[in-house]
Amino acid sequence: MSHIAFIGLGNMGSGMAANLAKAGHTVHAFDLSPEAVKRAEAAGARGVDSAATAVANAEAVVTMLPAGKHVRAVYENEIFPNAKPGTLMMDCSTIDVATARSVGEAAAEKGFHFVDAPVSGGVAAAEGGTLTFMVGGPEAAFKKAEDYLSKMGKAVIHAGDAGTGQAAKICNNMLLAIHMIGTCEAFALADKLGLDRQKFFDIASKASGQNWSLTSYCPVPGPLPTSAANRDYTPGFATAMMLKDLKLAMDAAATAGASTPLGAQAEALYAMFDGLGGREKDFSGIFKMIDGSWRG
Repeated sequence: MSHIAFIGLGNMGSGMAANLAKAGHTVHAFDLSPEAVKRAEAAGARGVDSAATAVANAEAVVTMLPAGKHVRAVYENEIFPNAKPGTLMMDCSTIDVATARSVGEAAAEKGFHFVDAPVSGGVAAAEGGTLTFMVGGPEAAFKKAEDYLSKMGKAVIHAGDAGTGQAAKICNNMLLAIHMIGTCEAFALADKLGLDRQKFFDIASKASGQNWSLTSYCPVPGPLPTSAANRDYTPGFATAMMLKDLKLAMDAAATAGASTPLGAQAEALYAMFDGLGGREKDFSGIFKMIDGSWRG
């Protein structure tokens, strides 16, 4: 078993760190929130007082941070100066492609193994160890990372060179947002036309309209008991996080010169829902804005 440094114990990171500890690894955990560190300790990790302390004797490092600027700062100021040569580094944050590539290049120059490995699946999957990892980086680094990531997820997929993990994540989540909005519109129309929601679910889930947002994350109460819609849209994946990912996708599209009209419309709609008070609700809660029942 390995000594792993885990930095960033938010809603996603806390479950991921707990699963590494459960797998038998020694996890030295750090977060700016003392309460988050205490929760990690209760889940089997060893709390430390800084990122630098966490990585000092680690064989592998996992980071789960809010944005590119945090990733760059933590790696440049805390991880690179204090990690042992040859340490494996896995950044599971969702950030911009340019920062992921820059940090990956810096890691390679300093003799470290680095992958960008953002995740899909939400809080429940982080806690249950069923995340999907989209991994960018050299083949050798991916091979080293695969065993650790598999302890936190059900699928670990090598997307290509540095930065391609982030590219896959933002493309995937742009598609997810578009599917969710379309699914919400279809249910809202079905309601207006007097079509029972369960009947529509039963039909569409077996017809050409079938998609993940319908069958695994149904945005209306009833058809899928496990969906956030049955918990007043308590977030598994908050609107604020979806909007963040859509902004990353639109920035990447602008840089690459890609046409993404539906992605742009999805960003605008989620920005509207966010502005109306839906920020902390699950992203599927946009149904209530679309059907006109949202009251903030």
